[in-house]
Amino acid sequence: MCRVTAPAAPTPGSATELGSFAELLGIEELEQNLFRGHCHAGAPLRAFGGQVAAQALTSAGRTVEPERRVHSLHGYFLRPGDPRRPIVYQVDRARDGRSYATRRVSAVQRGEVIFTMSASFKLPEPAGDRQRTMPPVPGPEELPDPYLAWQRDAPEEFAGAAVFRALEMRFVPSGAPGLPPELPGVPQQFVWLRTGGALPADDPLLQVCALTYLSDLTLASTTALHLQPHRVHRVAEPRVALASLDHAMWFHRPFRADEWLLFAQRSPSAADGRGLAMGEFYDRGGVLVASAVQETLLRELRPGRAPGR
Repeated sequence: MCRVTAPAAPTPGSATELGSFAELLGIEELEQNLFRGHCHAGAPLRAFGGQVAAQALTSAGRTVEPERRVHSLHGYFLRPGDPRRPIVYQVDRARDGRSYATRRVSAVQRGEVIFTMSASFKLPEPAGDRQRTMPPVPGPEELPDPYLAWQRDAPEEFAGAAVFRALEMRFVPSGAPGLPPELPGVPQQFVWLRTGGALPADDPLLQVCALTYLSDLTLASTTALHLQPHRVHRVAEPRVALASLDHAMWFHRPFRADEWLLFAQRSPSAADGRGLAMGEFYDRGGVLVASAVQETLLRELRPGRAPGR
């Protein structure tokens, strides 16, 4: 298992009790190009970055014709978001071309920008097709549910983590047969992910935004596999400070985020208090549907050293 930051105690508007995963991405339209949402905590008093990015992308998508599909996003986390306060998403309609459209989004709290994103949308078109082959890893049905161990080892923490129970995860053990050999200096991990309930089949934007949320769950921890043991919850004190600095995704082919997707991740570099992680998402048929890259603040926690930026 790999470390996933569990949510902190519930806060107003944090969506800790959910009717569906889609509620995590829900935003309110205030006026043209202006939206508002609430995010839960990914660490105490810090909004979960994957949810901020997903809501920003949802805001951008609301200003684009539905025929144009998201094909890429690039985001920067500038300040920690406060899960106790709403986030306002301001959309700039940068360009509407014949095939492509570009949007810029600023997420604002207390008059300060906490996150910025550029997202690009395009009309589908016929073209040649090639892709990298998915590694032959065990399927999710063959792997244990990490939430059972979480519930056993930390029942109080598990009871307050309804947000993360709105999704499902299965971690492929490092020694599983079929895994590609780990290269020196390049830690890797493989995780099956999906939303905990069905999403509307006729809403491709929601599927993409859901995957944007899921993509931020384990990339940061991939950069720290050489520094701390694998775990899903916070029973033991963490040995490193992790925070997303920037996040990029490319969406290659249609998919459903409510069906199992394999996230094959690796970290080719860690230096200067930063770690780089990249990964590919494959569906059960081995189709490469999306790629992600993230740079993470990565600091070993030592006495007297501040964990933040």
